[in-house]
Amino acid sequence: MRKPIIVSAIAVAALASAVVAFAGNGTPIDPNSANALTLAVYGDAPYGANNADTAAFDATPAFVDAVNHDPKVDLVGFVGDIHSGSQKCTQAYDESIADLWSAFKDPLVYTPGDNEWTDCQKSKERPGSDFGGDPVAHLALVRSIFFPNPGYTLGGRKKQVVSQAQEGTGTDANYVENVMWEQSKTLFVTLNVPGGSNNDADVWFGAATATQAQLDEIQQRTQADLHWLDAAFDQAEADGMGSVVIFEQADMWDLDGKAPTHIANYKQFIDEIAQRTTQFGKPVLLFDGDSHMYRSDNPLVDGAPCVIESDASTVPCADDAYDNQPHGYDVDEGPDLGSSSGSGGAGGSRRPSRSEADYRELAICLRLVLRIAGLSRDDPLPALFAAQTLELAGDDR
Repeated sequence: MRKPIIVSAIAVAALASAVVAFAGNGTPIDPNSANALTLAVYGDAPYGANNADTAAFDATPAFVDAVNHDPKVDLVGFVGDIHSGSQKCTQAYDESIADLWSAFKDPLVYTPGDNEWTDCQKSKERPGSDFGGDPVAHLALVRSIFFPNPGYTLGGRKKQVVSQAQEGTGTDANYVENVMWEQSKTLFVTLNVPGGSNNDADVWFGAATATQAQLDEIQQRTQADLHWLDAAFDQAEADGMGSVVIFEQADMWDLDGKAPTHIANYKQFIDEIAQRTTQFGKPVLLFDGDSHMYRSDNPLVDGAPCVIESDASTVPCADDAYDNQPHGYDVDEGPDLGSSSGSGGAGGSRRPSRSEADYRELAICLRLVLRIAGLSRDDPLPALFAAQTLELAGDDR
């Protein structure tokens, strides 16, 4: 979705040893693992102005090599959109991305974005796309290429995870892309939540009303996502995890120049995250993509500190994402840095306000938006990726 000319940013999240860690590649649920873990997370890449524009694609091996040569990185996360909204959806292209990603030495966890399936039916993508741009067919294609072995990640050292295809019942079992695992005293979970207003404010093929196929897709995926989110928090609570990390693609607070009604249907996901974060009472971090700028904030507290990227540094945000989904949330990270008492819901206790710099160091804000650095595609790819180091504080801090 959105601008086709920019390549995405990368954030590196360093989870201290006090935070939950999954032990090794062969044990997806291990509450006893407590190793330090560094993640390299990015999305919305490689983008081209059209299918003939391969500059970013051609530069990607250099980026992969740079990640591989970072000795601290243990796992790579990709938060959706393997091509721009002006490129076609084809099996050949998807397979070429899978080939690129096979060069990652570390495990690669991927959650799909709107451009590779839900938006294939849009006017910029449909001509020349396989299956006439049918989103359901393209989601099936994404699954067949990127999720061929339920319970295993991509990458060189394939990591064992728990897939909803293994644990879900009914139509929930179709969502092989939804996975969870425990590592470094943290439970990690992925959810298939694409941009485009949960796929329902954007009617497929520009029709006047949604087809039954679209309505069924919305209902089944929403149900599966909410069930999986609940299962993840249940597991984290049962295993005494110190934090939860959520990966999904949609920036559920980004209006993208449209009316608030366009993103209204994300409220059900935000409500559930807010409720379960409050109940969990410990740090929760949400990684999303789609809106093409690095942003760190807590959109579940009105007026919370927020920073965005500005070249190689960060500056205070000019807007408050809370205003775009103002539903009375008050889910803060607790009165003390790393406090296990964590989140206070509506009417709960709040910590004193912190400076922007303190908040960046805190890094237990509910959301870290990974968006693209506004640099030219002609720049060398490694220069396009702005790094930020974050720590999730565990119970011992």
